This record gives sequence, C-alpha cells and structure tokens, in this order.
Amino acid sequence: MIKRYLKKGTLATCVFLFVTSFNAVAQEIPSPKSHFGFDIGDNYQLANYTQTEAYFKKLAASSKRVKLVDIGKTEEGRSQCMLIVTSPENHKNLEKYKSISQKLARAEGLTEKEAKDLAQQGKAVVWIDGGLHANETVGAHQLIQTAYNLVSRTDAETNKILDEVIVLMTHANPDGQELQTNWYLREKTPEKRSLAGLPRLYQKYAGHDNNRDFFMLNLKETQNMGRQLFIEWNPQIMYNHHQSGPAGTVVAGPPFRDPHNYVFDPIILTSLDAVGAAMHNRLNVEDKPGYTQRGGSVFSTWYNGGLRTTTYFHNMVGLLTEIVGNPTPMEIPLVPSRLLPNSDSPNPVLPQKWYFKSAIDYSVSLNYAVLNYAQRYHDELLFNVYKMGKNSIDRGSKDTWSFSPQKIEAINAAAKKDKAEGGARRTMDPKYLDAVMKDPKNRDARGYILSADQPDFTTAIRFLNALIRTGVVVQKATAPFTVEGKQYPAGSYIVKTDQAFRPHVLDMFEPQDHPNDFKYEGGPPVAPYDAAGWTLAYLMNVKFDRIVNAFDGP
Repeated sequence: MIKRYLKKGTLATCVFLFVTSFNAVAQEIPSPKSHFGFDIGDNYQLANYTQTEAYFKKLAASSKRVKLVDIGKTEEGRSQCMLIVTSPENHKNLEKYKSISQKLARAEGLTEKEAKDLAQQGKAVVWIDGGLHANETVGAHQLIQTAYNLVSRTDAETNKILDEVIVLMTHANPDGQELQTNWYLREKTPEKRSLAGLPRLYQKYAGHDNNRDFFMLNLKETQNMGRQLFIEWNPQIMYNHHQSGPAGTVVAGPPFRDPHNYVFDPIILTSLDAVGAAMHNRLNVEDKPGYTQRGGSVFSTWYNGGLRTTTYFHNMVGLLTEIVGNPTPMEIPLVPSRLLPNSDSPNPVLPQKWYFKSAIDYSVSLNYAVLNYAQRYHDELLFNVYKMGKNSIDRGSKDTWSFSPQKIEAINAAAKKDKAEGGARRTMDPKYLDAVMKDPKNRDARGYILSADQPDFTTAIRFLNALIRTGVVVQKATAPFTVEGKQYPAGSYIVKTDQAFRPHVLDMFEPQDHPNDFKYEGGPPVAPYDAAGWTLAYLMNVKFDRIVNAFDGP
C-alpha cells in the first residue's frame, strides 16, 4: 500500500510543544496603559516583546475569552505566542471547531450536504498577525490594542464576533519587536528617537525576507506559523498587517491589482472583493479617508511564498494592508494625482500631520471590519473553503487544461496562420481553442513521481518536507511499481494533484508563466510586485516525472 504523510510531522521526525495558559477565574481586564505605562499609539512610545508577552499572559489570566498558546520557539529562543480569542462557550469546544475547519479545508470524503451541515455547526476561523517586519511598528501594536478591545468590550458587535468567530492573534516576529523597540528607545530624548539604523537583522537569518519563506519554511518562526495555518487550524481568512501605504494615501488593501496567479480558485478573487469592500466601507463610514485598492498600489496576488500569499494556494482569503504610521509623528505628503477620487481611491486623504494613534485606530477598525464580515458570513466562509478544496480534488481527478499567457498566444498564433482568419478578427472559430486546449500533451498533471534512485535524494526529501509542512499530502511507494512503462523502486514518493491544496502542488512543480505586462501597447513594462517565477522543484534541482494520465501504485 502507499503510505500517506500529513499533519503529524515531516519525513524527518518533528515534535512541537504547545504550552497553554487558560484562566480559571475572570478578573478585571488590564488596560494597555496599566501594563505598559502608556496608551498604544502614544507618540514616541513602543512596547518590546518581553512586555507584550507579559501583557498577553495577563489577558489570558483575566478573561475566559482568551487562551494563550506557545506555538514554538523563535530563532533566538523566545516563545512565539498566539492568542485564541472567542466566547467562553466556544473555548469549551475548541477541538470540535478546529476539527470542522480541518475537515472542510481538506474536503475529502464529504458530500456537499455534509459540508453544508458542518459549515452550519462550525465557527469561522480568522487569523490576524502583526510584527512580521519589525521596523513596521504598527503591526505588533495594533495586535495589542485589538486583543484588548476583543477581550474587554461588551458591545453587540464584539459579542457577535466572539460568538461566531475564533480569532487567532499571532505574533509573527517576537525577536524583531524586542530588537527594534529597544533600539528606538535607546535615545532618552523622545523627539530624537528613530527606527533607522538598527545594526543587525531583525530576524536572525532572513531579516526582512522572513516574508519570503512561507513555501520553504526554513525559519523557526515561519515553521511555527505554517503549522497553525496549514495543519492545525486552516483559517478561512488570514490578515497580514504591513507598512507602508503609497505616498498620498493612508492604507493600501484588498482587492489587489492584476495579474493574479492562474492556479488558484476564482472564489479567492471574489472573496477578496467582498472582504475588501467591507474593510474599505467601514473606514468610509467612520470618516477615515485614504484607503486605496487595485491599481492604487503595487500589491498583487501573483507571488507564492509570503505569509499572506501562500495562503491563496491553500484556499484561504489572504488579506494584506500596508499602512502609514510611525511612533515619531510624520507627514502625509501632497500628491496631487491622489486627490481626485476614482474607483481605486474614492475617498482621498488630504496632506496632514500623521500620528501613530491614527494608524492604530485605522488598523483596529480594519480588523473589526474583517471580523464583522466573518461573523455575518461564517457558514458561507466555511462552505466556500470546502467548495474550493472539492474543486481542486475534482480537477486533479480528471483531464484538465488550464489557461496561461503562453496558451493564449498559441491560440492567436494558430488563428493567424489560417488565411481564412487572417489574424485580424476580434472573434475566432472555437476550433483554435480546441487545437490548444484539447491537445492531450497540454493537460494539467495528475501527479508527480520522485524516484528513490535519483542522484540527490536527500535534497528531494527536503523538498518533500517543505510540501508536507504546508499541508500537502505526499505518498510513499511500499514496493516497486511501473507507470507509463517506467519502473520506480520502492521508497519513491508520489505527489498527486487530486487534493485540496492542488494549487500549491502545481505551483511548486510547474513553471510560472507571468504575462507580458505593459502600461499600454508599445509602452514600458509594469514590474511584478514580487518574484515572477520561483518553481521550488527547479530551484532545488529535484528530479521528477510529470504524469498527465491517471495512475496508482503499491
């Protein structure tokens, strides 16, 4: 039989220790000021991670709404913490709700009716992180303020959120917050304080590129978060806080500009539209101008490998905001082209002095917008995750052709060669589509086989471990077998595409085909926001066979 590897670790033994703190008796909720000595957002003030962790422990000890989880050690040996915030009643059934989230994310062996029933029984799971890039100080501090609000407030909106949503509030870079805050506060005169000039990386090995490690998961912090995202909780929405917004705006957020990556489900894109609209609208209702989206910023959904972007390939609604803010007051500059309202920026912000507190207030409002959306549509979010996973399983179980820029060019080229078409008409005979998209050699892969006799099998194992850490199902042959006339030894590995995270599988094995993106025909190119290509199997020189027909093995 074929052995399946998933969830319990990698091909090498991997042990995770979870340390939890849960209050027995509710106490008065400590405010940030009572703990830190200042309000979150005060000018020239920052909290370090030692103080932040201590505050989170106080919250966990004082409220039945919150549980503090140690998700693993950082590269410098600190505990990386995650707050689980929800109603006391939901806390009694966390394992049940986690199991529902996992089952719907996997989508295996469920009928549509069973999935809908589970969606009705479950709670939306929403991830909110902060602090990944330590010099972007709004991130860690909005996490503190939002945690306090969710734990202390008793208004109707907060209560509904707590009833229908499980919030995973995750610190993304404890070491970085400690370093950056202590560096900023080294100057005793507040007005002279600056975030600039930190003389070492704020993540021990990767620095700012800790946000390029989420399909490889080399770093302890990214491994900790990857396990929560792709193995343990499988949230339906994840929200990644960053800085900074484009000049002349306050914040850039979803939906994002094209191109999007062609391998993930279209429900991702329409969900980004929906949640982005809720975020944008809330700021407008609260008289908070300066949100920009789509072409108003450079951010896209093409890249795989960031904390936000890798989630798209796992059927999660990945949110990013990039906000202006600094503990030292700053200016929103005059950018005349930003002042005229348009569909990307319908509510422009005027040039003004900008304070840290305003950035915190905006961030908390955006968090509440996301959580309010999740509580209103919790069953829909849960079912949609199942639907995307089921779509992936179905696509990987049959002959499927996917569009790409090169295939569109091939269709155009086929028509151009035909004198009857002459290449000039805007519409074409469907035969040109069929010539490309029904060609058997252009089919998507049903799976990939990594033979155990390849020269550098150790590197192949590292590659497979990276897939497993991101929730991909990997199978191992227990005996020799033959596929399409080729023999493979026992111990070879198989990665099939009939699984929920098929988009991630394809993206790790197949070359990316970024469109030729120009401002206008004959004009300058539009640079990709991030990398345009990154196929991990190629980067690691892993040898594999791409199989386009149905196959099985021992």
